[in-house]
Amino acid sequence: MTRRAVVVLLVLANALAGRDARADIVVEAPPSLSSYANRVRGIDMAAVADALARAGLELPPAIRVTLVPEADPDARAVPDWIAGMALGDRDIVIFPERVLSYPYDSLESVIRHEVAHLALTARAGGTPLPRWFHEGVATSVDVGWRTAAQLQLLVAMLARPDTAKLTRLFVSPSRAETEQAYLLSALLMNEVRGRYGAAVPGAIARDVAAGMPFAEAFHAETGLTPDRAADEAWAGYRRWTAWVPAVTSQSAAWAAIVILALLAFVAQRRRRARRRRSWDEEEA
Repeated sequence: MTRRAVVVLLVLANALAGRDARADIVVEAPPSLSSYANRVRGIDMAAVADALARAGLELPPAIRVTLVPEADPDARAVPDWIAGMALGDRDIVIFPERVLSYPYDSLESVIRHEVAHLALTARAGGTPLPRWFHEGVATSVDVGWRTAAQLQLLVAMLARPDTAKLTRLFVSPSRAETEQAYLLSALLMNEVRGRYGAAVPGAIARDVAAGMPFAEAFHAETGLTPDRAADEAWAGYRRWTAWVPAVTSQSAAWAAIVILALLAFVAQRRRRARRRRSWDEEEA
């Protein structure tokens, strides 16, 4: 049996198991956030289980979600662009009043993203994984790829960062650099899953749980080092824009790309503002 056939069988087996998976979700929230708590309880976890199964991961059997209001001292101690955090393989902390900042577009998106972190930690047996890998997998499981993000990436990739640079961007105090790290990590894992199978994140984490260093596990499942995979991802992504310099100068091409990225960003902010107003009306 070929390697590709084995991967396909694993994906199908995980998907079938995911459809029957159930998570015992406990939501802790103050009365002021009761409407958010009800939305968390109403999330379609079967769909989340399916998305995780395609990544070679399993829905955690027990999840505890703690909702924290913005006025809480714990919230003020966390940078205001962080809407959620996953702790270990069970606990999630959400700041629901911060939702609608990248990479999330709804409260449900935050939950899906953070549950993916729990599942990845569980698959790795609690062994730490690189931040770019964690965030790239969680973002690809949650929302997939979007045009607005693609346009922003054309600017972000000018520096052709390696995985060490991605790690540094994640710990930057700058919101712009943190968002850039999310975008680049999501692209990298989107490309890796497309080339080597959607379930490859789970396979890499499984190898790490068995005692293999992350870089070796990554190489065992893809045949590449993480940095080589990053180089291929940037190169592959740029191919679809290869026609731009052919019809205009390089400086003008990048100026046009920057303008398109800004327009996409403005449209995205307006869309999120409308959604926020809708939520406020529902609260009222």
